[in-house]
Amino acid sequence: MASAACNRARLAVTASAFALVVAAGPALAQDAAPSQDATSVGDIIVTAQKREQSIQDVPIAVTALSAETLDAMKIDGGSELVRAVPNVSFSKSNFSMYNFSIRGVGTKAISASSDPAVAVSFNNTPLIRNRLFEQEYLDVNRVEVLRGPQGTLYGRNATGGVVNMIPNLPGPHFDAMMKVEAGNYNSMRGQMMVNIPVTDTFWIRAAGSLTKREGFDYNTFNETRVNDRDLYSTRLSAAWEPTDRFSANLIWEHFGEDDRRSRTGKQLCTKDEGPTQVGSFAVTDSFTRNRMSQGCMASSLFDDAAYGTPNGGAFSHVFMGAMMNYGYDPDEFVPAYAFYYLTDPYAGVTQSKDLREISTAYDPKFRAENDVVQLNWRYEFNNGLTFHSQTAFAKDDYYSTQDYSRYVSNDIFVDSSPARSSWPGGPTLPPSPAAPGGIYTDPQLGPSSSILSVDVSQSDNKQFTQEFRLQSAWDGRFNFSLGANYLDFKSEDNYYVFNNLFSFIGEYFYNQNLSSGFLDTIPCGDPSAPAWRECVYVEYSPLSELEGDGHNYFRSRNVVRTRSLGVFGEAYWDVADTVRVTAGLRYTDDRKTTTPYPSQLLLGASPDGTPGLSSGGYVNRGYPALPDVKQSWDAVTGRFVVDWKPNVAFSDDTLVYASYSRGYKGGGTNPPRVDINPEVIQYQPLASEFAPEYINAFEIGTKNSFMDGRMRLNATAFYYDYSDYQVSQIVDRISLNENFDARIWGVELEGAFYPTPAWRIDANVGYLNTRVADGEKSIDVMNRTQGNADWTLLRPWVQVPSNCIAPTKHVETILSFGYDGVTTGQALQALCSGSARYGSFNPEFDTILPMWAFFGFTYDGVTEAPNYGRGFDADLSGNELPNSPNWTANVGTQYTLPVNGWDITFRADYYWQGESYFRIYNTEYDKLKSWDNTNISVTAENVVSGLSVQFYVKNVFDKTPITDAFTNSDDTGLTTNVFTLDPRLMAISVSKKF
Repeated sequence: MASAACNRARLAVTASAFALVVAAGPALAQDAAPSQDATSVGDIIVTAQKREQSIQDVPIAVTALSAETLDAMKIDGGSELVRAVPNVSFSKSNFSMYNFSIRGVGTKAISASSDPAVAVSFNNTPLIRNRLFEQEYLDVNRVEVLRGPQGTLYGRNATGGVVNMIPNLPGPHFDAMMKVEAGNYNSMRGQMMVNIPVTDTFWIRAAGSLTKREGFDYNTFNETRVNDRDLYSTRLSAAWEPTDRFSANLIWEHFGEDDRRSRTGKQLCTKDEGPTQVGSFAVTDSFTRNRMSQGCMASSLFDDAAYGTPNGGAFSHVFMGAMMNYGYDPDEFVPAYAFYYLTDPYAGVTQSKDLREISTAYDPKFRAENDVVQLNWRYEFNNGLTFHSQTAFAKDDYYSTQDYSRYVSNDIFVDSSPARSSWPGGPTLPPSPAAPGGIYTDPQLGPSSSILSVDVSQSDNKQFTQEFRLQSAWDGRFNFSLGANYLDFKSEDNYYVFNNLFSFIGEYFYNQNLSSGFLDTIPCGDPSAPAWRECVYVEYSPLSELEGDGHNYFRSRNVVRTRSLGVFGEAYWDVADTVRVTAGLRYTDDRKTTTPYPSQLLLGASPDGTPGLSSGGYVNRGYPALPDVKQSWDAVTGRFVVDWKPNVAFSDDTLVYASYSRGYKGGGTNPPRVDINPEVIQYQPLASEFAPEYINAFEIGTKNSFMDGRMRLNATAFYYDYSDYQVSQIVDRISLNENFDARIWGVELEGAFYPTPAWRIDANVGYLNTRVADGEKSIDVMNRTQGNADWTLLRPWVQVPSNCIAPTKHVETILSFGYDGVTTGQALQALCSGSARYGSFNPEFDTILPMWAFFGFTYDGVTEAPNYGRGFDADLSGNELPNSPNWTANVGTQYTLPVNGWDITFRADYYWQGESYFRIYNTEYDKLKSWDNTNISVTAENVVSGLSVQFYVKNVFDKTPITDAFTNSDDTGLTTNVFTLDPRLMAISVSKKF
């Protein structure tokens, strides 16, 4: 109740701003009117319809932010646009991109072959991979955010809308600017720009920016600050206008970053200790409970318990410690196992409840480079026709690495140095070289006594686009725009996970030197290794010089090429002086070629090429490609708009419009899974492809100016029929993309007005209602049994990434036999998937351990369990779409005082976002609380001298909300990476215009 009351209060603040606009209208109209220039809400010329128009004349829900507005609101990059645009949300991705969502339509499909749903454009060129949301705005003319499908003119993948960053281009007059800024976190920022008219018809412009600061987060283990910034941008452009009919410009923009930026924030987990009761059987030992633990429970991220650690004893790679030993300690009758596998390696480990404080042995590294080259030219014919050409090439390289697990475990490796015997009282064995002093040296991660796990996200992309467009500008009632464009996009994404337990298992289990008599290793390819012996290639290159062909780490390699051709046209017919009809059509032909490279973690084969009989692999080294997957789709999309400009007494200018538009986004392939031989290990099938998505959007809106331009009020209502919405979750270590139907509706209000010449108020409010269609369903990896007590969750073999469910009665039968923990654990694993070496309950599966004979029942988890043993479907009917808060609101105000030739402007902005969910299942675990953000600034500007001084504070109250989250894979405990806002930032800047 208290939360609801707070929400209503926050909405009331913004509603009051709109009420003040309406109520103040008559009173302000009676006052002595100040000059029009001093008080009118400035008009912005936009290119939302690929032609220059006043924003109030465009029948599209569009927000345009000038450079002055961006600076006043302290919107320094694309991620902060949420504070200025209704029904928009933003979050970084767990991997190499981000999710910018408009009206609930965003990019929750994270496969390498998936496309963004919001077209992010640089100077009208959509860029599939870009750094526009990581770099800071530089020498910007304006940013346009178009809401709703814009596929007719902006092409494929604009189902949610468009974010278009328009840079300043060279002009015929000399202009220059310099700006320096210093702030907390030892922040130093600088920008410069110079515009030089070389001749009367040829001009050049150069701009650059630099940001360097300390990290926002503190790593208590290494005692270092992380998540810092060291980035820069440069832009060089040239323009040539030899005649009034011909003009051309060439732009080159470069972005670079090399720092310790973190892709994600803290990792949360409510520990799952495993069940204490299975049927009527009481489970008392933690080792057996661990085999039925998923690592982390599906509990709220806002509970104190969420700041726990996963149950590492549930990890299959920890369980593998039972398969390796150094021999027997003197006078001991149990072997000295290689790992402390019987207990949770994270037992007793706690983490701070400060979201900006982590504890990890590995600091992040982040590198990115991006180049965009764009050539534009236009030629105007004598008959009112203009031909436009836009050519662009973009290259994006990205590398990020960070601690995957985000926790420091207890010691996991047993000291291999002490003298041990091959059996109790037997002869002494030589010491094993595996972990002297309890420290194992991983080839990539180095020495450690605890679990080390590190990931690398790497992406290399190239894009070429060409668009031709012919437009009319006739004086009559009819005009048109015809065009065609072509896209060729090549991408290679690589995602690695390194873990020192993986390497240890590869070296000392699969590559164990059996002839040595003690725990030793013989590398794959060693001439002395038997040709028949299965081995797993362990790469010994350091992380900085990785060859990428090792099987001692997880690698997901995704190579995709997309080629798209579009032909489009739009007609504008003024059926009356105040009524215009717009009709547009687009035909898109998409072709995607994906080269699948299955992962090979701990998979091996014999040197003579015989597939592995233990690991289930086909090869022992490298990542062989499967045949190319070729997909193609064609789509006809478009829009139909009727807009009316009535002459009404209550406004200066009014536009009313109604529109229908259809959007399309291509489908793709799910990344290939682990390349397991099904004759060695049974494996659950998964869908290999996902479908395109489509939106039928209906919208009505009105744009209004009042009181001689002092007040502006725009309103929009919309309804979407959404088919095959794409969303991902991690299954079998890949991003499994699924399709669901949904519907969306909402309303938006945007307003601005000047009560006095010196005082401005602006505000926006968005309401969004999203619902998944009835009958849609999906397996929730956080709750595979869906509360069904007849089924129990189990952990699988180390090569099999995902958990499974099995009949509780069979689990109870196995537990009741009272075998030792290792035997019991192997039997439980066999309920997930049969293994040729380690057992199966299916008499038809060839295995050396017929578990059915030992336990007295038969079972095939692939055919007898729901969804091949993956779990029960969760009913999604009526659920909200992820990252779709019901309410967003922003209110800002500024006041300017003239003081001795200086204009002193005080500004404050308040933004609030309502509750939402980060997954489509809408459980308590998925819920994101509402959050708000306040920013203030004081600017002193002397127009005559061109000097400006500004002090600002962003995130005034230093809040740390969880703005999004990501669920990791089953085999690492279903931990949750969270994302948050930047902390309180304070800075002072000085700028000079010349």
